[in-house]
Amino acid sequence: MPMKNLIARFLPASLRRRFAPDWQPRATVAVLRLNGPIGMAMPLRGGIDFASAVGPLEAAFGMRGVKAVALVINSPGGSPVQSSLIYKRIRALAQEKELPVYAFAEDVAASGGYMLACAADEIYADESSIIGSIGVVSAGFGFAGLIEKLGIERRVHTAGESKAMLDPFRPEKAEDVMRLEALQRDVHDNFKALVRRSRGGRLIEPADGLFTGEFWAGQAALDRGLIDGLGDLRTIMRQKFGDRVRLRLVGGRKPFWQRRIGFAARVEAQGTAGLGEGFARGLVAAVEARSLWSRFGL
Repeated sequence: MPMKNLIARFLPASLRRRFAPDWQPRATVAVLRLNGPIGMAMPLRGGIDFASAVGPLEAAFGMRGVKAVALVINSPGGSPVQSSLIYKRIRALAQEKELPVYAFAEDVAASGGYMLACAADEIYADESSIIGSIGVVSAGFGFAGLIEKLGIERRVHTAGESKAMLDPFRPEKAEDVMRLEALQRDVHDNFKALVRRSRGGRLIEPADGLFTGEFWAGQAALDRGLIDGLGDLRTIMRQKFGDRVRLRLVGGRKPFWQRRIGFAARVEAQGTAGLGEGFARGLVAAVEARSLWSRFGL
């Protein structure tokens, strides 16, 4: 940095204009990573939910002197409600602080992960990033045949004829499936409306449609208007804010000693039995998370 610019950095604005009229401060961009499946965070599973995301989001938008917020997204999706809540908070903060938001997809921004990307004013991805999967899925298992073979009698008592709908230990009913599909259509319609609202006239809808649950690599997503360009965080931010742009990461992985303290506190609060139960739930959640990633070959 030239001496006059170095001096000007510490001068009041009135004197700065006199001694270094061409001096410009470095632009700061807050960078927030949104990584993992979307839903209730659990041990072994990790992921994103509204409760864990809202603090870092407010810190990013509240950073002193920040010129923009960049979201680095790597998510196969998950809960539509948690995705929507995070999306709405990002848009509310962007309007309140009058800051542009840029999204950068890493391996995948699909389903709810793409919904998070839609909260940005512009979306960028790598040529090999996976984008899309604008749809709704419900999955489970049926154990009716198994418990019959084991000679187990299933007893369910409800007040309300649909209270035990899609019970995995009872034979599936056609009317229950119809109700589930109607619910999925409502959620899917909300998702489609959000994408159309956020992407506006940039969407290019081919004959096969964008909203079938299909997903594409970076260039194909760009051809369909799902993203605005191909590029990485550093390159795009330097193009927009200059080579001296400062990228400030918000949050991040806790130091080892803090993670150990947090683990000890959980043991003390729950006891070993409670911790074991939480570990078991986390193991199941980790398997579910693995299945989400595996849909995209990851």
